[in-house]
Amino acid sequence: MPAPHHTVAIQQVHSILLGARARGFDIAPLLARAGIAPVLLESPLARVSQQQYALLIRALRRTLRDELWGLGGRPLRPGSFGLCMQQLVRCTTLGEALRSGFAFYDLMIDDFVARLSVHGDKALIQFVLRRPGDARLDYAIKAFMLFTFGSASWLVARRIPLQGIDYTAGMQSSETSRVYQAPIRQNQPHVGMWFEAHWLDLPIVQTAQSLREFLSGAPANLIVKYRDTSSLTDRIRRLLRRRLGSELPSLEEVGDSLAVTPQTLRRRLREEGRGFQQIKDELRRDTAIEYLAQTRLPLIEIANRVGFSEASTFHRAFKNWTGVAPGEYRSSIEEMSSRA
Repeated sequence: MPAPHHTVAIQQVHSILLGARARGFDIAPLLARAGIAPVLLESPLARVSQQQYALLIRALRRTLRDELWGLGGRPLRPGSFGLCMQQLVRCTTLGEALRSGFAFYDLMIDDFVARLSVHGDKALIQFVLRRPGDARLDYAIKAFMLFTFGSASWLVARRIPLQGIDYTAGMQSSETSRVYQAPIRQNQPHVGMWFEAHWLDLPIVQTAQSLREFLSGAPANLIVKYRDTSSLTDRIRRLLRRRLGSELPSLEEVGDSLAVTPQTLRRRLREEGRGFQQIKDELRRDTAIEYLAQTRLPLIEIANRVGFSEASTFHRAFKNWTGVAPGEYRSSIEEMSSRA
């Protein structure tokens, strides 16, 4: 199996379901279409695959007829994103595309407005509330920011290197830092992101033809396509993946492979908000989840493949990681598949 994708925290699932719950929709059919077992929502440590999360987004969009999944004051009609992107591929530069896109959504969204400004050599995108927000609107803005970043990177066919992310409240985990590979500023007046202003001059290289393929893969491609795979965390993750079925190398051995001293390795990982043991545990967890969801391998075989010699040890570790035993996790997926 190739290196697994990072999984998605169950809190993201709870957040994206806020709109459907508030509008009185039965979420059980939505979860079934995404292959997400309801029992996972009861465990705050549970994870789902990126594919499951993308399927849930599609199910919500179709059911609610809303591209913001019921999180805003009024529905954002399906097809809005595609219509906007048709305009943006005709723009000349990234700066022109961002301003055009924000003007388009200014007509469609009542709850917040996206603003692009330039301050010296820094470009700042802010998402400013037009009315008092709640948890639903907070998640809508953060999702809109992620899709803005993914779409901007796609338009110029390269990842835009961010210098920072602004949040209006404190962070609960390091996942946002991992996704954007940028430091987080907490308790700011507005949610936003900033980067070097010269990136605004990059030419738009996508066309109407490439847009058709892009839209066929949305929104999953916006979640993963322009994730930074050059970060130290991901380089270590790929290196460890090759040794996962045996004893994993030590921090010192990893440093030797990367030509980095252990002290520098620890410092750079701290800057990325990660720890060496955390990377190992997350790799084992994400790999185990993919094996449980995509194969019929016995649990002891999966345990061996992710570095455990005994099924009982794997059982305890997996439950510590996700709050659910591996057998229960697989059974819940099989139950969802049988219902679909």
